[in-house]
Amino acid sequence: MLPITAAVHSGGRLHWQVRNMNNSNEQYIGKQLAANLFNHSGVFVLPAMTLLSGEHIRLISQHKILLEPHDVLQVDNAAFYQLAVDDCTAAMESIFDQLRYTKTKRLPMIELRNEVIPFIQQVSEKNDFYGILAALQSKDDYTYRHNVAVGIISTLLGKWLKLKPDELSMLTIAATLHDIGKIMIPAEILTKPGPLSEEEYALMKKHTTLGYEMIRDTVGTTHMQALVALQHHERMDGSGYPFGVLGHRITDFSKIVAVADIFHAMTSDRFYRTAAPLYEVLRQMDDNVYGKLDPYICSVFINKLMQSMIGNEVLLTDGRIGKIIMILAHDPLRPLVNIDDDFIDLSRHRQLGIVRVIPQ
Repeated sequence: MLPITAAVHSGGRLHWQVRNMNNSNEQYIGKQLAANLFNHSGVFVLPAMTLLSGEHIRLISQHKILLEPHDVLQVDNAAFYQLAVDDCTAAMESIFDQLRYTKTKRLPMIELRNEVIPFIQQVSEKNDFYGILAALQSKDDYTYRHNVAVGIISTLLGKWLKLKPDELSMLTIAATLHDIGKIMIPAEILTKPGPLSEEEYALMKKHTTLGYEMIRDTVGTTHMQALVALQHHERMDGSGYPFGVLGHRITDFSKIVAVADIFHAMTSDRFYRTAAPLYEVLRQMDDNVYGKLDPYICSVFINKLMQSMIGNEVLLTDGRIGKIIMILAHDPLRPLVNIDDDFIDLSRHRQLGIVRVIPQ
């Protein structure tokens, strides 16, 4: 690292210099510090192995330190996903705790934009769904990890739907904040190990309107982002909540987040049930697509996930194991499977089905 020691007398000049260093240092977001970091006066700044976030880069630049390639370590994808998701989850927990402690309804958007959103965007750029999914599997922090997971999955889905960059940025923030209203729900309801009573469920459902109000009243957010908090439990057939509106009144962002929200909830261990197998989740989502979820958004999601399964082995209902070699556009959940010298089109052999996908 190269400490900057030149005396700077002008406040404007200092601001320009720090900003310039900040821009140079930003290339190292997502990498780890190789050693403890000190400024030119010997003041300790950050410990070794810190996964650098936007906030860390700002701190480093304020200390007038210009990072060089040998100051950081390149993290392999699996380790990066885990570190990034864990760090984002810890940041979301800190944000939730801060809001509970201060009892304010104004969201700390600077912290969110600096400590969470850059990592969600970086992870999403990898486009490695199964590697990312492994890091998203809930530990004992589902409430916070779920927000990060829905942010990442929604961002991936937004890319697959070819959203413009500015729309994608808005979606990432909206998806990450979709459940923010849950900070107003008692912890004993959020972590209850069994089914909720009618009264508890009615209170739980209020997280949608509470989240809407919090985002709406926070400077630096948009009405569209507030609507995602309000509508992510609405369904196309009007069976959702809080208002039971039909699909044409649900925003596209809300429909995207609904798909991501359901998928991560079903594939995660919860307080009251274990995660469902991935293929079973996709099958259930496909079964409900024409009533509950937007059919186009859901079909793009299922198709992309199935495409990334090409090369995986699957257990069939007759006990045989085959390998997925082609996803069929007209029926993505029933692909072409290779078993020894046979090629079986599951869309034609309806008596056969996939029990589960075997991870590589």
